Amino acid sequence: MATVTTSRPGLPLPILQGLLPLNRAQIPADLIAGLTLAALAIPEVMGYTKIAGTPVITGLYTLLIPMTLYALFGASRHLVVGADSATAAIIASSIAALAAPYSGEWLALAGLLALMSAVFMFLARVVRLGFLADFLSRTVLIGFLSGVGAQVALGEVSGMLGLPGGGHGTIEKLIAMARQIGQTNWVALGVAAAVIAIIVGSRMLSRRIPGALLAVICAIVVSWHFDLASYGIKVLGPVPSGLPSFGLPAGVWRWDLIQSLIPTAFALFVVILAQSAATSRAYAARYREPLDENVDLVGLGLANLGAGLTGTFVVNGSPTKSQMVASAGGHTQLAMLTTSAIVLLVLLFLTAPLAYMPGAVLSAVVFLIGLELIDVAGMKRVYAQRRREFWVALVTGATVVLVGVEESILLAIVLSLAVHTKHGYAPNNRLMAPNAAGGWRLHPVKTEIQAAPGLMIYRFMHDMYYANTHVFTEEVMTLVRSASSPLNWFCIDAAAVDDVDFTAAAALRDVHVSLADQGIRLVFSQLTDEVKAELDRSQLTGLVGADAFFPGLDAVLSAFEARPAGDGAPGA
Repeated sequence: MATVTTSRPGLPLPILQGLLPLNRAQIPADLIAGLTLAALAIPEVMGYTKIAGTPVITGLYTLLIPMTLYALFGASRHLVVGADSATAAIIASSIAALAAPYSGEWLALAGLLALMSAVFMFLARVVRLGFLADFLSRTVLIGFLSGVGAQVALGEVSGMLGLPGGGHGTIEKLIAMARQIGQTNWVALGVAAAVIAIIVGSRMLSRRIPGALLAVICAIVVSWHFDLASYGIKVLGPVPSGLPSFGLPAGVWRWDLIQSLIPTAFALFVVILAQSAATSRAYAARYREPLDENVDLVGLGLANLGAGLTGTFVVNGSPTKSQMVASAGGHTQLAMLTTSAIVLLVLLFLTAPLAYMPGAVLSAVVFLIGLELIDVAGMKRVYAQRRREFWVALVTGATVVLVGVEESILLAIVLSLAVHTKHGYAPNNRLMAPNAAGGWRLHPVKTEIQAAPGLMIYRFMHDMYYANTHVFTEEVMTLVRSASSPLNWFCIDAAAVDDVDFTAAAALRDVHVSLADQGIRLVFSQLTDEVKAELDRSQLTGLVGADAFFPGLDAVLSAFEARPAGDGAPGA
């Protein structure tokens, strides 16, 4: 794991790492970036509530207490924490069979999931499991987020058409839409099209223009002036003002219910960890700043604890919102604290106009969010560079659309581990031979090249463990049998080996015995001290002899050329 350091110098406790030290000259830029983020993020988080199935006001709540808690206790100076489409989709899919969307019970279950996710964060911090972020590969994450984007975008088409909709999964929603297509509300479709045109048009002019906010304001004014509700368009209706209530979710504290939600909470934990860590690392590397991902777990855990206790849903580190702040010139969590202050003012004084917002507006905003998540360029890069991993990403994305988000994230974890295991299970090993410049060159095993007549140097390109010992044994014995010149020495170059487990050590002993029976001496080069100690404990050193270990390839070649005539393997 690429943790750079623990805490910043001068801070006795791991707090305010995203804020201090504060450069006075940077404060105006951070304040402007916070204002820009508020303008761009407010309509976006309201759209996420449509995915999560929670009241619109809960989207604003995610930018209040959760964002503030992360700004104070998180480790990254740049990561923006708030509502997220992927986690919102996981929530909705997991509790769809337990309650009705937008109901009090639904919201309580969403809050419970936020608290359970926070517990996973805190547990991961205690046992330092920040490295788990590495086990959701970039390839699988591209496929997963693209699948979520497709699912989200397709699910909002009915809303843009003004249809009643229905069904839980993507396929059921599409079937329901096809049956209702004759009921299309053309006014709703016109409103949705206008919103999309304003947002897309503003982005073409400048990414800093708050197109979504402009579209929302225009739609609210038009809806109020022309009474769009009289045209059969659904509007939000009264939106509560003021601060969120503070307390535990009510009516959901049953052990059987908690048990049933543990897989979902763990899936949320993995997504939050993977996406947040990837974003934090990217900005820490860009600005050459320290980052402790285990401390970051505390910030993320407290943010979700705050979400669960203030009546909203899971929050996550957002790559898009983080980029919004960076593009606007923000460099510290002061920008996020500014956004929270602006949201506080909106909650206290500006919720009344939201009652006139047409539902088609949110559908259009969410539709565009979904399209942005579909990473076509990323999928093309994976296809061009790693064809097998492309199919893994495609299967993950298809599972989101056809089966469900929760199932797909579990599949994504399994596929990521499978891809990782595949690299170690079948390593691309090499043979070493001198080149004309006096150095060494790697050759494919199939070339069967010898470093010198009678000497073959075989580099194993991975740790040696139980799953790849069969590859090691088969390749070595095949090379020995098909050698163009009879072998006297067979050298295993361990420059890429960091560990040798019990099974692999046994395989090495078997190979030694087999080679010795054929008069071939087994030697080793470039072993680390740890691997050498493992071979000592496995009694292999005593078998091959203490003089069978060399510091480098040149030393192996020199010793081979200076060996006594007929020197092969010692007695087995």
